[in-house]
Amino acid sequence: MAEKIMNSYETIFIIDATLDEENVTALKDKFTSLIEANGELESVDEWGKRRLAYEINDRTEGFYYLVNFKADPEFPKELDRQYRITDGILRTIIVRKDEE
Repeated sequence: MAEKIMNSYETIFIIDATLDEENVTALKDKFTSLIEANGELESVDEWGKRRLAYEINDRTEGFYYLVNFKADPEFPKELDRQYRITDGILRTIIVRKDEE
């Protein structure tokens, strides 16, 4: 049986700062759990509440999270789809990291 290919990725997502603390935590947990279920979660960095570089949907602040993980090549597409359909997510990016 062929070995499963696992690539290294990092994703940053920004959660709407107008949400209460409970909802922010729920969204963070939703995405970290989704990543854990479909790959290997390496680290989660909470950057906290920061001012956005430019206004997004009339918002000027957001909670930033950086997540490093390993997953198969198909998973980032599904993760991006989940980001897009979730209310409260202002901006996201998923980047494949080069192997060192």
